[in-house]
Amino acid sequence: MKIHPLADVQSCQVGEGTTIWQFAVVLKGAIIGRNCNINSHTFIENDVIIGENVTIKSGTFIWDATRIEDDVFIGPNVVFTNDLRPRSKQRINYPITTIQKGASIGANSTILAGVTVGAYAMTGIATVITRDIPAYALVYGNPGRIKGWVDERGRKLKQIGEEHWQGEDGCHYQLKNYVLKKI
Repeated sequence: MKIHPLADVQSCQVGEGTTIWQFAVVLKGAIIGRNCNINSHTFIENDVIIGENVTIKSGTFIWDATRIEDDVFIGPNVVFTNDLRPRSKQRINYPITTIQKGASIGANSTILAGVTVGAYAMTGIATVITRDIPAYALVYGNPGRIKGWVDERGRKLKQIGEEHWQGEDGCHYQLKNYVLKKI
């Protein structure tokens, strides 16, 4: 674990091999897995769980009730929310926001409290995420809409039939009711 001397890391639950850069703040209750890269000017609140091999770019604040699974990329200045009806000095039980394994969130995206971004999904720059995103979906816009599908490496899939898609590597996927599965 490498923590820059200008970082404020109060949590004792930071995994081996994780790097936390200057001006990052990590509160006491946060849990951060191994081999993560937490860039400068980030804030991680208490009720946050971050998996392994996660990259969080500069200017991102991660609030209570956020769960980030393994191998996730969070771009610079991503905005997480956790309160659907915020009022000063009124604390509620926040809905859980989940970013599933391998997903990538584009720079300046905003994520509504309580949504789930599916495994390996990818959002474009400045996407406004107001509802759940299925696994492998390529989403962008305001509000974010599905514009295509990507593989585990973020490469766009090509449609080869009504319900069938293919990756550059020859892997095949089947789409039914906005659920894409590798076959």
